[in-house]
Amino acid sequence: MSSLKSFYKNKRILVTGHTGFKGTWLTACLLKFNSKIMGYSKIDNRLKSYKKMCNYQKVKNVYADILDYKRLKKSVLDFKPQIIFHLAAQSLVSESFKSPLDTVTTNTIGTTNILNISRQLKSLVSLIIITSDKCYLNKEFQRGYKETDILGGEDLYSASKASAEIIFKAYSESFFKFQKRFGYATVRAGNVIGGGDWSKNRIIPDCVRSIVQKKTLTIRNPQSTRPWQHVLEPISGYLLLAKKIYVNKKKYSGSWNFGPSFTETMKVKSIVELFFKSLSFRKKIIFKKGKFKEANLLKLNSTNALSKLKWRNTWNMRNSILKTAKWYDHYIKKLDLKDITNFQIKEYFKLK
Repeated sequence: MSSLKSFYKNKRILVTGHTGFKGTWLTACLLKFNSKIMGYSKIDNRLKSYKKMCNYQKVKNVYADILDYKRLKKSVLDFKPQIIFHLAAQSLVSESFKSPLDTVTTNTIGTTNILNISRQLKSLVSLIIITSDKCYLNKEFQRGYKETDILGGEDLYSASKASAEIIFKAYSESFFKFQKRFGYATVRAGNVIGGGDWSKNRIIPDCVRSIVQKKTLTIRNPQSTRPWQHVLEPISGYLLLAKKIYVNKKKYSGSWNFGPSFTETMKVKSIVELFFKSLSFRKKIIFKKGKFKEANLLKLNSTNALSKLKWRNTWNMRNSILKTAKWYDHYIKKLDLKDITNFQIKEYFKLK
């Protein structure tokens, strides 16, 4: 994967949602690749973690709302990015029940803003819109969902991600396919784990908080099966796809799944127990059914990415948990988080 480093060196790249969990890791990767980066995010409680994990002084940081079209447009057009990774979103199912309007507007209008500005951006070559595996109408099939399966969702988070995909398709058919300047894609990944995730009602962050706060841990939906993968797995897919599109716009534009292999699924209960074992902690854990409806089974079929992009998962499920536990061990011991973040990026991409 060292070829990614040489490709991204000095490329001008916009990352929206760059202070979020995935956005921070993506930004950290691009910093290791010596890219020229502009990040665009709201100021919220994730900013502190971003600054601890990244050499943020090397990023052109714009702290503003993705819904502020005028500010967004000026910032993007002035920066003139060659590649856009759009990750800005309300990213939690449970939060969509508390803040339905914010979820829908951020995930649909925010995406529409980026799509519309992309039409006016003469410097753009690759546009990558990050959505979610939950954009599919989930019937809990044993098989993995393909990119051509029906979109939908019974909760507003899933529906908002499906809506973003539909809007992307409409822009593609109405505008993008008539130009040759840039290529475009949506990408869908499963649930990811890794250091630096502090979201509420997510398994690993809840585990870490229970250790730091010395509280009993309550886990919802312990029997749910998820396509667990380390955050660097889909990020490597996004980076590879953007590179492929940069070289051959027409061939690689479309929608892509980046999920773990079907053998890498694990129940919520099992991942919690393995995480604590990795940290040598014993915790009292209460397992109970969740308050909000969430699918018990959701798998992605990543055959297209495997065969056409030659993308591969690098770390298996057990290794991903060990890497994640190692990162949070640094946090608990108050060690330098930039060091462990950069070390794991270097290890994953096999950088010298």
